[in-house]
Amino acid sequence: MKRLTFIWANLAAFAVTVIDKGVVLAQAAASLPQQIVNQLYANSHGPYPGFRANHAKGIVCQGTFTPSAEAPSLSSAAHFQKPVKVTARFSDVGGVPTVPDYSDDASPHGFAVKFHLPDGTDTDIVGISVPLFPVATAEDFLALLKAAGSGPSAIGPFLASHPYAAKFVQYPKPPPVSFATLSYFYINAFKLTNAKGESHYVRYEMRAIAPAASLTADQAKQKGPKYLQDELKKRLSQGPAEFDYIAQIAEPGDPTDNATLVWPATRKTVVLGRLTLSQVDPNSDAVQRKLLFDPARVTPGIAASGDPLIPARSQAYAISYVKRLTG
Repeated sequence: MKRLTFIWANLAAFAVTVIDKGVVLAQAAASLPQQIVNQLYANSHGPYPGFRANHAKGIVCQGTFTPSAEAPSLSSAAHFQKPVKVTARFSDVGGVPTVPDYSDDASPHGFAVKFHLPDGTDTDIVGISVPLFPVATAEDFLALLKAAGSGPSAIGPFLASHPYAAKFVQYPKPPPVSFATLSYFYINAFKLTNAKGESHYVRYEMRAIAPAASLTADQAKQKGPKYLQDELKKRLSQGPAEFDYIAQIAEPGDPTDNATLVWPATRKTVVLGRLTLSQVDPNSDAVQRKLLFDPARVTPGIAASGDPLIPARSQAYAISYVKRLTG
């Protein structure tokens, strides 16, 4: 609620500033997060009223998170001390709300989780189904979007000069059997601090308990354009979907401010707990339009690292959120 109040207050102040002259304030129009949102809309031929600028197509679930016995040793955050309710959203990438689930343009898929804390506040995580991001800064993300929107003559040179973006594009993304058979990676680092004041930098993963399984392109296409949503509804009607919430712990020298660089698989991991999704929200379409998942929304015991993508994502999501609610 505090976050909503902040957003609306700033929106109102902005409106007062521009209404007299009937023009958009140049500084706001030129802001980097605003440019990113505008380019996302342009690339998807949007905006589409009521939908996100990115990950427009999605489905909302409800469930619980139960922390492990080890979680408090890493963080004093409230949801690592006792079970809490969660709201989660699976999604397809891109700004087109009708993108077929089987399309190459729908992947990587997203998984955002909102933990409802005992004091009435929330903390969020927002991840994707590949373990790295194509660029390290918001400036390069805007450049990538512009290149993608300009076609092969622009995207080719961009990928040639940005090897991690090329690696991201080439990373295998076969159509999954289910949203619940994918694992998801929360590519920004965060600092966890326990009750003793001991801190560690971590990256999160939601690792599916169901075995990883994928389809061929033809198999996925035969299942239809909403097969992932349809499968999830059927799956949850028969039983819960579960994920282990895992923290990979950085060692000295591991980059905590660059989401393109994957930490070695040999780094220690701790299972923070079990996420259990019990049902698709019966009002998913309406609910998701009003949900804001913000990777910068942390809680005591968790702090953002110096990764510049965290504030950039937060600001871009807020801009998209206001646009979604106001048209």
